Amino acid sequence: MRKKRILFLLPLLLSLTGCTIDLSSDDFTSKLIPNWVSFVTQLGALVVLVTVVMIFGYKPIKKIIAKRQDYIEQNIRDAEQAKATWQENEKKSEETVLASSRTAANIVAEAKETAQKEKTKILEETALEVEKMKLEAENDIARMELEAQEEIKKEMVSIALDASKEILGREINSRDNTRLIEEFIDEVKKENK
Repeated sequence: MRKKRILFLLPLLLSLTGCTIDLSSDDFTSKLIPNWVSFVTQLGALVVLVTVVMIFGYKPIKKIIAKRQDYIEQNIRDAEQAKATWQENEKKSEETVLASSRTAANIVAEAKETAQKEKTKILEETALEVEKMKLEAENDIARMELEAQEEIKKEMVSIALDASKEILGREINSRDNTRLIEEFIDEVKKENK
C-alpha cells in the first residue's frame, strides 16, 4: 500500500520539478536508481551545503540561542534573588510594624497609667485641700462662735448691770457684779443646751 502511494506521489513531485517520466517503460526503473557519479556529486554537494549551513547558520544561531538562554537564566536568578530580598524586606517591615504597634501600645498604656496616677494625685490633693478648707471653716465658725458668745456675754453683762441697777436702785460693787454675771451666764448656758 505504501509503495502505491509513493508511486502515485512520485509523478506529482516530478511534474513540479519539470521532469517527465513515462511509467510504462522499463526505463522507469532504471531512472529510479541513480547514477553513482551523480549520486556521489549530489551527496558531496549536500555535505558542503550542510557544512555551510552549520558554519554560517547553525553555529551563530546556536550562539545566539545560548546567549539568550544565559540571559533568561540570569533574569530568572535575578528575579529569584529580588523575590528573596523582597520577602526578607517584607518580613523586616512586618516585624518593624509589629514592634511599632507594641511600642505604641506600651506608650498608650504608660500614658493611661500616668494619667490615672495624675488623676489620683489631683483627687488626693483636692481632698486634702477640701479637708483643710473645711477645717479652716470649722475653726472660723468656732472662733466666730466664741467671738459671738463673748459679744453676747458683754451685752448680757451690760444688760444685767443695767437691770440690777434699776432693781436694786443702787450700784453694785465689783464682787456682787462678778457673782451675778457668772450666775446669769450659767443660766443662759443651761437654757441653750
